[in-house]
Amino acid sequence: MILVTGAAGKTGRSVIKALVEKDADVRAFVRREEQAPVVESIGAAEVRVGDMKSSQMMARAMHEVRSVYHICPNVSPDEITIGETAIKAAQEAGVEHFVFHSVLKPQTEAMPHHWNKLRVEEQLIESRLPYTILQPAAYMQNILAHWDSIREKGIYPVPYPEETRLSLVDLEDIAQAAAIVLTETGHEYAIYELVGNGSLTPSKLAAIMSEELDRPVRIEVIPLKTWRSQAEKTGLGSQQIDTLLKMFQYYQDYDFRGNPRVLSWLLGRRPTSFSTFVKRTLQEKNQQVIEGT
Repeated sequence: MILVTGAAGKTGRSVIKALVEKDADVRAFVRREEQAPVVESIGAAEVRVGDMKSSQMMARAMHEVRSVYHICPNVSPDEITIGETAIKAAQEAGVEHFVFHSVLKPQTEAMPHHWNKLRVEEQLIESRLPYTILQPAAYMQNILAHWDSIREKGIYPVPYPEETRLSLVDLEDIAQAAAIVLTETGHEYAIYELVGNGSLTPSKLAAIMSEELDRPVRIEVIPLKTWRSQAEKTGLGSQQIDTLLKMFQYYQDYDFRGNPRVLSWLLGRRPTSFSTFVKRTLQEKNQQVIEGT
């Protein structure tokens, strides 16, 4: 049995699907009861509901599992505490392999959510648990938050300069890599950077989308003050907003780049290109329209 924490999020769901494709038995740990049918529908054999900050609930989720794939809620102010709770529960349950979903460049103190993940990595390394740490780049899927604007208006809004160089990765590639690490031997005590092909500027992303969507797509740079105002209207917490703004500022100052060779080696192929991702997304969206979903 493999436990996936944070299982109802987009990363958790993708990892569950990839594990099920490898015939693995998956136990999903979710926050709310209404999330249980979602993870069951994609193949989770068991579901546990609870708060990751609860030692009791985490211990119950870890009971009789062989491996854990730990995903903390995105930009959580409780990342370090949750990580400590998960690691302790895994130690007490005798978990044989703890895989931590970290982030590319966690060594960066200027991005607090990256720095917090480094603290969890440190705890895990010192835990004496057999571990693997995965450090994915930003997801290509993040552009989907702006898909309607891109398709209908030809505008891709970004909160940093259009020549900022960013390494992206397809979440499906990350999920496949996670499934490999969880179901094959030989990955213990490894730290893997997971990066897609090359580093692309928003301008280049817009050019690729223009070609694949057969319509002009242009960048609209959103000032950070404007982004903050828009984020506050969505109900996003002040801590999350401040953290994300520091990330955007870091991107502007230093770019965010990585190397795809480790992911290529794990997958046995080149990582998915952004062009291929856009083509696949377009096909999926068109199919949803046809099916009325």
